[in-house]
Amino acid sequence: MQNHWRDRSCLALVFMTVVLFALLEITAPGAPRVYPTGVTIYDPARAYNCFISFSGPDGNTHLIDMNGNEVHRWPHPGAPGEVIDPKLIGGSRGHVLLQLTDTPDPRGGIFTNGTVGELDWDGIVVWQWGAQAPGGAARQNHDWARLANGNTLLLVTVPRAVPGLSTKGLSTKSLGLKEIGDQAIYEVSPDGNIVWKWLAGDHLKEFGFSSAGMRYLRERVKRNPPEPWGYLEINDMQVLGPNRWFDAGDQRFHPDNIIVDARKGNVVLIIDKSHSKVVWRLGPDFPGSEYSPDQRIQNQRVPRPVDQISGQHDAHLIPQGLPGAGNLLLFDDQGGAGFPPAALGIYAGSRVLEIDPVTKEIVWQYTGENSGRPTWSFFSSFVSSARRLPNGNTLIDEGMTGRLFQITREGDIVWEYLVPYLGVSKLAGKAFANPLTYRAQPVPYDWVPDGTPHSEKAVKEAEVTTFRVP
Repeated sequence: MQNHWRDRSCLALVFMTVVLFALLEITAPGAPRVYPTGVTIYDPARAYNCFISFSGPDGNTHLIDMNGNEVHRWPHPGAPGEVIDPKLIGGSRGHVLLQLTDTPDPRGGIFTNGTVGELDWDGIVVWQWGAQAPGGAARQNHDWARLANGNTLLLVTVPRAVPGLSTKGLSTKSLGLKEIGDQAIYEVSPDGNIVWKWLAGDHLKEFGFSSAGMRYLRERVKRNPPEPWGYLEINDMQVLGPNRWFDAGDQRFHPDNIIVDARKGNVVLIIDKSHSKVVWRLGPDFPGSEYSPDQRIQNQRVPRPVDQISGQHDAHLIPQGLPGAGNLLLFDDQGGAGFPPAALGIYAGSRVLEIDPVTKEIVWQYTGENSGRPTWSFFSSFVSSARRLPNGNTLIDEGMTGRLFQITREGDIVWEYLVPYLGVSKLAGKAFANPLTYRAQPVPYDWVPDGTPHSEKAVKEAEVTTFRVP
């Protein structure tokens, strides 16, 4: 009898394993070796129709229409590559800021960018910066912002000894280097002068790391010098812009203030630009247990206090004029991060969170379950982005798999595009092809020159249980 039940248990386990892999094949478009690329779902009546810009893993920056047709290409990558709002550049359309040259650096990662520049629609460089930078290289990475005054904010790497990290309690001689990769924000004038700067390493006490967290961080820096993407990996830096909180008298949300998030630190910060001090913070420690999809009912209720985010990207205030304006929107990767690392749920799945920045409550969220799919069908443990659209939809970049898609507030997928461009990455010395896409930007039709073609033909979602490759 025992053998009979043990055999049945084994059969049940095998069956569940088969079902699990079948679900992965059906619901995770980036997981199979062979899968469709381009637009796979498109409902023009429910989608917000626009162009979409992204820097592909092939080293080019692409502009596509809603049917996935490439309508323009710049032969440079961007980190990110985003089309500039014409209002910020005298009405000029189709300009974009990109990385123009790299500089060899054995440390790799955030150390390697040499020159960044603004290109027009025809690819002509109209502004560039790098040779004037400290050390003769821009070392721009992860973000940038053109300001209304014509200056440019750049998130950059600064090789230096960080007080309390690479010096206090550690011997830089034993590390084999005198500096680590600190991250900074430079405001650069059109003529190339740095007119304002903020260095993260000078403000670590404002990040909210516990004593245990700082000890972990010091040991991490000591153990792995240098980290190619920075010891904090600040991946996002944006100006707050006009917002209802400042209009109501909350000075923390001054339109000129800057929001950043540190992926490795699980923390989002607002920097008072006039005093270079952190005046608002989300994280790095969160109440309650780790995010667990097992607690579906509890974790779908809103509003509720922000629970454990980990490895987040693209934190920003939703701009005025858009649904949810003033709330914080971010892509919560749920990838390993934190000092010390955060405990994560059993079933890997990312989230997009909309957060009231004053009450620090989640007021809306998206997970794979909101689209009637398993939690793990939506997952990118690093990179990625989310942007609110004028009709209330949200454009999401599931960056690890190169899947861009647009959802309604209820979670219905009304547009989906799988990046067809592949790049070559290396891990542990092995090369592999992948469609990794760092960030995606919705681009209104009137941000590019008149006459740029675009198509809006509906694409019906295929029935995956019957779809076959001919």
